[in-house]
Amino acid sequence: MNFQDWFKLFQEQIIHTSLIEWLAVGFGVSEVLLAKKNSIWLYPTGIISVLLWMFLLLGVKLYAEVLLNIYYLVMSVYGWIIWKKRKLDGENQVSWSSNKELIIAVLIAVIGFGALYLVLRHYTDSDVPLFDAFVSSTAWAGMWLLARRKIENWIFLNISNIVAIPLLFHKKLPLMACLTTFLFTVAIFGFFDWKKIINKSRLKLA
Repeated sequence: MNFQDWFKLFQEQIIHTSLIEWLAVGFGVSEVLLAKKNSIWLYPTGIISVLLWMFLLLGVKLYAEVLLNIYYLVMSVYGWIIWKKRKLDGENQVSWSSNKELIIAVLIAVIGFGALYLVLRHYTDSDVPLFDAFVSSTAWAGMWLLARRKIENWIFLNISNIVAIPLLFHKKLPLMACLTTFLFTVAIFGFFDWKKIINKSRLKLA
């Protein structure tokens, strides 16, 4: 496909995007922007986005994707509880991961990748099981780190995003690819914003 074909496809997708889809995308973008600002409100907006996506996915019978979103829903509730507890305890700052937390995050990504790849490869008609599994499993690890308010969440999420962008173009989903590119950019700024928070916290303790 040349540029004109991609642009036409992009226009058609915008025209045929339903209100629920726009709301799901809007709340999803809000979630990332609120995460960048280190705001606990990222979780209620994220939960709304996930629930809307689950409704849409059920409508088109993408049950495996629904299961993935159930994971995101669980992690969002878990993260909301952890962030709220730390705020009450006076531990509202972000931090770098410990070695143990990094090992757990890597295990989530590796084990998740292996399990997803096997399911996609042997039980679905996916033509990109390797890349699809990689995108989801690294995002899982990123969500877990985000729930624990660890700065490395941005790294894992962007490792997922950088593979998701060409994958979405391959699937002829330019609208979602552009959205993911936007999220990739926000995540870069999110990392440096959180790093500033950590440095300010260290200066206060010094």
